[in-house]
Amino acid sequence: MNAMIQGYHNAGWQVFLLSMNTTRHYVPPGELKGLFANIHAFEWLKIDNDLKPAGILKNFLFSTQPEHAVRFYKQEFEDRIIDIIATFKPEVIQMESVYLASYLPAIQSKTDAITVLRLHNVEYQIWHSLAKKAKGLKKVYLGKLTGRIRNFEREAWTSVDLLLPITEKDASLVLRLEEVNDMVVAPFSIDLANIKPGSNERWVGYHIGAMDWLPNQEGIRWFLEKAWKRIHKSVPSFEFYFAGRNMPEQFKKLSFTGVYCLDEVPSAEDFIADKKILIVPLWASGGIRVKILEAMAAEKVVIATRQAIKGIEARAGEHYLQASNADEFERAVKWCIDNKPAAEKMARSARKLIEEKYEDGVVMKRVMEEIEGLLG
Repeated sequence: MNAMIQGYHNAGWQVFLLSMNTTRHYVPPGELKGLFANIHAFEWLKIDNDLKPAGILKNFLFSTQPEHAVRFYKQEFEDRIIDIIATFKPEVIQMESVYLASYLPAIQSKTDAITVLRLHNVEYQIWHSLAKKAKGLKKVYLGKLTGRIRNFEREAWTSVDLLLPITEKDASLVLRLEEVNDMVVAPFSIDLANIKPGSNERWVGYHIGAMDWLPNQEGIRWFLEKAWKRIHKSVPSFEFYFAGRNMPEQFKKLSFTGVYCLDEVPSAEDFIADKKILIVPLWASGGIRVKILEAMAAEKVVIATRQAIKGIEARAGEHYLQASNADEFERAVKWCIDNKPAAEKMARSARKLIEEKYEDGVVMKRVMEEIEGLLG
């Protein structure tokens, strides 16, 4: 999102950023005031999006809308959008989550501005994957939720003037399901000036991500329970560090030799700086994994499942190592430790891929050309 905001600003546009400061990921206003000082305006509203059991049950029994979208719809936020439309008079309104499509009817009733929706994921795919693995009542709930998200997404895709999916695969899926107005693939972009290859790196593994996101929880749990014993037996000196916000208590209490849970770290950059191998054991995913692109830009070695790498134009064996089960994760780690020069070469190839496909300027040029065409 920051890349898009700065991209529009750098192109000479006035940018008004309206954001939710949610209770689940609350940031003190004092920390927010210094951000985005260079754009036209930056405002935020405190929004309560906590998960409430009574609300989830009520939604499940009596609503046809996905609980995710309902939780992010707030009248005060809609009122502020309408106020800004009246005073700022935007020519383009971009939403950075499909769940914000709940505000489209109000937006389109007040303005003829071009509406743009950025697809960070095809959300229903993630929940469909989780539903397939679940059992009992959880399976029933996730199955119903998947159907609601799919219907909500498909309606949102056709309601905006321009879709910006993050991957070619997501774009192809959208086009198979719906006839949309316009579309440009705009992958997550990297400001390479701010990401440099590390020095004095240790050949240890790491993972960092929001640990209140269910796919991350499931992935780390699987890796520790199914793969770590094999890895530790094969390479006893190898260590694995993982961190992320809202770390579940169960992970803090785990005890595996060579595994270190660091909870939420003050700086993600400092956390990864001295570590060489990113491990991504994701089994349910969509969109594009930002941390993988950042790791490639920093010349890390990436070991990831096929699902995790989905959407990134990277080739297994050339840009990263693919692992689909415990044995393959063990072999990938051992290969890295035993073949460090070859692993370093792979990491440099990954950096070159980022330079060619995912650099900020390359991505924003395509987006700006399409929007300016729509504006005539």
